[in-house]
Amino acid sequence: MSNGTLYLVGTPIGNLEDISFRAVRILKEVDLIAAEDTRTSGVLLQRYGISTALRSYHSHNLQHETPRLIRDLQAGKNIAQISDAGTPGISDPGYHLVQAALQAGITVVPIPGAVAFIQALIVSGLPTDAFVFEGFLPQKKGRQKRLKELEPETRTMVFYESVHRLQKTLQEMQQHWGERQCVLGREISKMFEEFIRGSFGEILQRWESLNIKGEFVLVVAGKKEVKEKVNKYRKDQ
Repeated sequence: MSNGTLYLVGTPIGNLEDISFRAVRILKEVDLIAAEDTRTSGVLLQRYGISTALRSYHSHNLQHETPRLIRDLQAGKNIAQISDAGTPGISDPGYHLVQAALQAGITVVPIPGAVAFIQALIVSGLPTDAFVFEGFLPQKKGRQKRLKELEPETRTMVFYESVHRLQKTLQEMQQHWGERQCVLGREISKMFEEFIRGSFGEILQRWESLNIKGEFVLVVAGKKEVKEKVNKYRKDQ
């Protein structure tokens, strides 16, 4: 018996209409859907009349569930992996299953879908020709070291951050990097979508009056001084 196929299916990050025809078809056709949260995913599946069996797959059970899913794939079952929202493997445990599948010789197929940080980046007004995605900064150990390492970065930087740490993150970035232009993307594609633009200092001054709720993408300008010095050197040669 030949192996099944693992599909990485991008799902909406807010608005349930942001899903492709192909994604809906694959979710209907596979034998099993591995979902980060079956309750969250259940809402999406019900909307599109998808009755495929669901199995929980998240950071707390991946050591047990990864080999179980690989056995199912090796038995010929086709499996779709989805996250709570967006594309599997971006700031979730999806890559563990991908690594295991590839090591087992199983075909992995991406089904394109929404990615929150890309949506925030393209509307930020900051350079998109070169950027770096950092995901979540370390919460404690290694946090200050990483901020120092990123100080000379000239590319646009993109981060995920929780509402509870956002003010602290802005303050620390201002402390380590000085003033930079940034954009906060909040509740992207949802009813209360909002993009807040300004320098670290400007946003922090307005902090109490801002409606800081929801999930955030933080887009930060790279260090201009480095670019300017390089350009000046090239002109002088």
